[in-house]
Amino acid sequence: MNGGEGQSRSANSSLVLPQPSRDGTHPLEQALFERCSVREFSRLPLSLAEVSQLLWAAQGRVSRDGRRTAPSAGALYPLELSLVAGNVRELAAGVYRYEPAEHRIACMATGDCRGALAEAALGQAWIEEAPAVLTIAAVERRVTRKYGQRGVRYVHIEAGHAGQNALLQAVALGLGAAPVGAFDDEAVRAIAGLRPDERPLYLIVIGRRRY
Repeated sequence: MNGGEGQSRSANSSLVLPQPSRDGTHPLEQALFERCSVREFSRLPLSLAEVSQLLWAAQGRVSRDGRRTAPSAGALYPLELSLVAGNVRELAAGVYRYEPAEHRIACMATGDCRGALAEAALGQAWIEEAPAVLTIAAVERRVTRKYGQRGVRYVHIEAGHAGQNALLQAVALGLGAAPVGAFDDEAVRAIAGLRPDERPLYLIVIGRRRY
C-alpha cells in the first residue's frame, strides 16, 4: 500500500515547535476522571501549539541528560513518534517525525493521508475526520540487546505510558482522543515512512469533539 492519494515523499525539512507549557491549570485528577475515547470530531483544526504539547507529553525531553516524559526500561528509549497531520493551523498536511532532543518535527512526506491511514486501520472511517493522528512505533532491538526477549514486553509497556500521556494531555487541552491498535502494520509503516526496524504499535487519534 502506498502512502495515500495525494501524498508524496520529500526531502526532510525541520520545524522547531512552540515551547510546551509546564504549568497547565487542568488538574491531573480531573483529566483522569474525564478521559474517555472520543471518535466523533468537528471540522475545527488543531493549533501548532496543541500539536507541540501533545508530542512533548508523549515523548518530550524533561532534563539535560535526555530523560523523557514517559519512563523507559534502562533509559533506552525505543519509541519513535510520527504526526499524521491533515488539519493543523500553520502546518501543511503531511507526515512528520518528532525529534525530542530539539523539540522539532521533520517532514517525511507531504499531502493528506488520513484516508489511507483510516483504510490501514481496518476501514475505521472516523479516523479520517480527526485533524491529526500520532503514530507510536518502536525499534525493539534497542531494548532486546540488553534485556533479551523480555525487552519486547518492556517496549509495549512503554508504548502504553506514552499513549496514556498523550490521551491525558488531550483532555487537559480540551480535546478528544482515542487509541487504536487494530491496523495493518505494513500499511501504517508505509504511510508513516517508518524504517524497516521500526514496528508500529499504536495510533492516537486526536481532534476537537463534535457536540
